[in-house]
Amino acid sequence: MDHHPVVGFARARCLLAQVGLACCLAWAGAAAQAQGFPSRPVTLIVPFPAGGPTDVQVRAIAVAASKELGQPVVVNNVPGAGGTLGPANMARNAAPNGYTLSVVVGSMFRMPHLQKVDYHPVNDFSYVIGLTGYTYGVAVSVDSPWKTLDELMAGAKKNPGGVSAGFSGRATIGHIMIERLARTAGVQFNLVPYKGATDMMQAMLGRHLDVWADGGFGPGLDSGKFRLLATAGESRAARWPNAPTLKELGYDVVVSSPFGIAGPKGMDKQVVQVLHDAFRKSMADPAFLKALDASSQPVVYMSSAEYTTFAAEAFERERRFVQELNLKLE
Repeated sequence: MDHHPVVGFARARCLLAQVGLACCLAWAGAAAQAQGFPSRPVTLIVPFPAGGPTDVQVRAIAVAASKELGQPVVVNNVPGAGGTLGPANMARNAAPNGYTLSVVVGSMFRMPHLQKVDYHPVNDFSYVIGLTGYTYGVAVSVDSPWKTLDELMAGAKKNPGGVSAGFSGRATIGHIMIERLARTAGVQFNLVPYKGATDMMQAMLGRHLDVWADGGFGPGLDSGKFRLLATAGESRAARWPNAPTLKELGYDVVVSSPFGIAGPKGMDKQVVQVLHDAFRKSMADPAFLKALDASSQPVVYMSSAEYTTFAAEAFERERRFVQELNLKLE
């Protein structure tokens, strides 16, 4: 074996040069890929059925982002599992090339603390941008006998389990809101999970559901079909200032749930930046802002770095929340 120091040094230097060349080529390849991105349509998963508020909002921003990217952003509805099915499928199966993205909602951070899941909400995603946050509330049909929240609670107390309350999937913020409200008031609702707002709307209009306990009630109010009894934010919703908050009415229940867009783990930073910039500009699009206003949702912008930090904090916050509430999936 040759142990000559000069020869050994030369070989080591040659190896380092080869490694350096390989790294440069890999970087150049990634940079070239990012520079030409996107060269084909981008798929954006919405984890709820078509026609609901989230779907309408995301389709609006997808149209605007298509113009910024120079390629179509195609919305694909994948409802189920409280809004976690679509993002989880993406994280597990999609290539990290930026061509498959998903809307990520708050239940993604909560579900791992409630049951075994096949994704990690922090490690398995590349967070692109935060967009907005839902406005939650309690609404009933316009011909409902309950004119105020106190009347609803009194009716539910007289008829334990006889008043049905719907929300978009188990372990969602809507579910948590109505669970906390029921416990605070000492009443028992018949809790009914739905795949999304579209199914809930049909149930409400068909008189199969008594109470809407979720976000996305705006279209029901606009059409004159719903009566809003209360909202669940820190302050009154700008679009419905006459509706009191749960907190104002003496119930210590305040909920919020920002959502945004993410891709699979391992996405090139330059690709993430291209996507971020396109969606950031699109957040000023009039059609998107109009869709948000229909549900009195604020713009809640988070950069890629801010959204990544938010995800890690939300994951830990939801762990504590689930433990404190002793929340379980039936």
